[in-house]
Amino acid sequence: MKAIIVDDEQSALDYLEQQLKKISKMYVIGKITNPIHAHKTILKEDVDVIFLDIGLPEMNGIRLAEKVLKDKPNLLIVFVTAYDKYAVKAFELNAIDYLVKPIPPERLKKTVERIDNNLQSSTIEKNSPLYVNVLGQFSVESVKGKREFVAWRTKKAAELFLYLLHHRGKMVRKSFLIELLWPDLALERANSLLYTTIYYVRKTLRKYHRHLRLQNVSDGYVLETENIILDFEEWKEQIKTLPSLNETSVNNYIQVLFLYRGAYLQGYDFWWAESERYYWEQIWLTKALEIAAFYQKNQNMAEAKLWYSYICKIIPETESAHFALMKIYALENNPAHVHQQYEYLKSYLKTEVGVLPNNDIVGWYNSWKSGRKVFSH
Repeated sequence: MKAIIVDDEQSALDYLEQQLKKISKMYVIGKITNPIHAHKTILKEDVDVIFLDIGLPEMNGIRLAEKVLKDKPNLLIVFVTAYDKYAVKAFELNAIDYLVKPIPPERLKKTVERIDNNLQSSTIEKNSPLYVNVLGQFSVESVKGKREFVAWRTKKAAELFLYLLHHRGKMVRKSFLIELLWPDLALERANSLLYTTIYYVRKTLRKYHRHLRLQNVSDGYVLETENIILDFEEWKEQIKTLPSLNETSVNNYIQVLFLYRGAYLQGYDFWWAESERYYWEQIWLTKALEIAAFYQKNQNMAEAKLWYSYICKIIPETESAHFALMKIYALENNPAHVHQQYEYLKSYLKTEVGVLPNNDIVGWYNSWKSGRKVFSH
């Protein structure tokens, strides 16, 4: 454990350092009397905990803690003071402890134990990956299987973060973000909105700061990621390595395709995500149609219908899946389902795309309907 002690009295610094050496393996890497110097040192050094006197000149300890925690939200703070009137404010800042001078050795020992337990828990948390889901609705999972849907302050904050995630690890210029998010606003107003939105994003990401960090770099921003598992990248790698489809590999195909929980950044109409979304959606569709056709070829009509229906649910404009279902229902002498499938397709295409089903489908349907009527007579 590495600590920095900040107090305006040198004797207080020396005393606390001696006590910490007696009861712990804590390494004091700095003893500072000037709060301005302390602020710079704390931001620069790799430190676990700060013992911070509240009654400092120029900048009191509460204010110093507020400034430090903006850049290092995970830093542990122990306030040390001759008075207890600041306790409520100290714990509002999530201080790990609050010590009143003179500090009894047994009380300090409890503080050190608390710090040690907190750091051990943080290490376990840090070593656990953060699952970031961009297939379907955006969410994260600190624990696999427990999805957390992030509440963004504004739609622009959501787009800014997701664009930086799309280009994670790369610097994106402020000028480009302004053009992306506020192309019609005056530069001064757009700059103000950018800084406000960056603040909102950072505030939202504070909970996930071990894995997602938004950094200023020259004239732009970089989203740095650490120990995250992105569902989209994981899915792409698995689908790229699928073997040829046969009786042995079909279950593997199914497992991989069910990992696709929706289109890339589904629900967001970002123009910059469209090409990526469409490309991989078509890859999924190709493989799903392969599975449905495989079952149909092998006379497993129950599974074939399930997969064609699943395709119609995921990508409802897929006319070939609707057409395949209509033909299967016709072979099964199930006219009600043929009509229902055709009408659903016709209604969807008219409402969403403004077109009718293609000529092959319309022609087949009309011929089938005519033949069924003649047959019924």
